[in-house]
Amino acid sequence: MPALGREERSGDAPPGRLIRCRLCGRPLTGADSRRTGLGPSCDAKLHPPPPDIRTRRHEVEQDTLPGT
Repeated sequence: MPALGREERSGDAPPGRLIRCRLCGRPLTGADSRRTGLGPSCDAKLHPPPPDIRTRRHEVEQDTLPGT
């Protein structure tokens, strides 16, 4: 078991203190992940993409309006 504070860092992580994900505790290596404090998978869990509005549209049968 490595000593506390002496964990291995990924090659693309800048030197300095190790930043961990606020949700799962894994070490963060990407710049965006380090800035937000969430890893990509945890960020996707908390902020899912919005549904595509076009997929929710459907045709509705309706009578013609009077006078048209």
